[in-house]
Amino acid sequence: MRKIRGSFKYLLVAVMALSMIVAGCSNKSSSSNSSSSHSDEPYEITMLFPINGTEQGLDEVVTEINKITKEKINATVKIKTTSWAAWTQQSNLALVGGDQLDIIMTTSSTMGTQVSKGFLLPLDDLLANQGQGIVDVMDPDYLKAASVDGKVYALPSIRDMAASYGFMMRQDILEKYKIDAKKIKTFDEVEEVFKTIKENEPNMTPLVMDGTNSPLTRLMPGMYDGLGDGIGVLPGFDNGLKVVNWFETPEYKELLDRMRKWYLAGYIVKDAATNQKPAATFVKAETGFAWQANLKPGADRQESVITTKPMTSAELLAPVMTTSQVAAINFSIAKNSKNPEKAMKFLNLLYTDKEIINLMDWGVEGKHYVKKSDNVIEYPEGTDPTKPPYGINQAWMFGNQLLSYTFNGEDPDIYKKLEEFNNSAMRSKALGFTYNPEPVKTELAAINNVTTQYQRGLETGTLDPEVNLPKFLKALKDAGIDIVIEEKQKQLDEWAMNNK
Repeated sequence: MRKIRGSFKYLLVAVMALSMIVAGCSNKSSSSNSSSSHSDEPYEITMLFPINGTEQGLDEVVTEINKITKEKINATVKIKTTSWAAWTQQSNLALVGGDQLDIIMTTSSTMGTQVSKGFLLPLDDLLANQGQGIVDVMDPDYLKAASVDGKVYALPSIRDMAASYGFMMRQDILEKYKIDAKKIKTFDEVEEVFKTIKENEPNMTPLVMDGTNSPLTRLMPGMYDGLGDGIGVLPGFDNGLKVVNWFETPEYKELLDRMRKWYLAGYIVKDAATNQKPAATFVKAETGFAWQANLKPGADRQESVITTKPMTSAELLAPVMTTSQVAAINFSIAKNSKNPEKAMKFLNLLYTDKEIINLMDWGVEGKHYVKKSDNVIEYPEGTDPTKPPYGINQAWMFGNQLLSYTFNGEDPDIYKKLEEFNNSAMRSKALGFTYNPEPVKTELAAINNVTTQYQRGLETGTLDPEVNLPKFLKALKDAGIDIVIEEKQKQLDEWAMNNK
């Protein structure tokens, strides 16, 4: 069975954790380089992004890409990578330093601060002149989500731009007890399933954690727009654009009470508050039945590959699209680019040229994969799927994933279904709002200390909410959450005024 090729949803939380990537930086920014008036001259484009795998095979990929870009835009590409663990430091150094940098991966959680510090170029004129192919394939709301003060500063990769929310469960165990996951639509119905598992599978915990996430981490974003960091949210993705403290809402208390009930009943793994292991570890070991999950077309098969067990999902909350989801992974043009026009021309290819997209996604045909049909590929014979010959495996990052090949065994229509999923999703009333946390970074640092102390314990049911929720709320107040919400409301009001 082939190794899963990197999953956007597992990295989303890690990406959001970089929200203060440049908050502590000096206000000094690189001096602006005027756009080159020689955009038709040869140019080497420097591109920087993080990877979850290795650079194995990347040199061969770059060689093939450059054959195409030399002919089409008279440019070559130099790719630099760093690990996700080192991304905060390395991307910060790249943005504030004087070395050449043209294209850099950005996120919704860092973009507001990066723009305020002058690290990124506005892309509107470049899109109009060198990026028309992007404009043609990009939903206008996607560019809206990557805008600050009415100007586009990033290009979201076209992938799962929305998410639905629910539970991922062992399909074989469900079948054993004649349970249809697709009919499970409420917490009460989930609870009945967990009760069945607890009573009949003594060696299996009904609900396990996925890494450091609480059971609610993956569910609550289906109930509100977190407006970037979740400190001040829009319940129901509207709420008249009034920002509230989610932690003091009745809905949050109700969720905590249910988690506490499940924990005391033995439905939640006992070390939930300290767990570091992926959910797949429990499932592989036959000790875990389900976990809470972000869902999308193909998620069941994706998790089946990861866990080596048949998995199926129960969707509780319908698909929804927010700025954070759309602009979670983008590429931007750095302020210190010496030729932004060439950079945009390459980005235009990344969203429209199927050959370049699949080179970035899967590597070189005949070396890193072989074709089964026009749009279906597999690894070359004899390949160890746990050690793919092309090591990056981040197809969700690069340009337009809807043009990507599918692997043999996957649903050949998966990207058509993904596009339909995106188009059908509810769109937040605040879609396009990008929050800049810089004015309240001191308060946010204090709030982070408080959430670290209380939130995971409460949301796993480990801590009694009757005792600890009041303490949590008071500590948040003392840390300045009202100040943060006031600042976020101010920014949201200004955005709404300018987007009537």
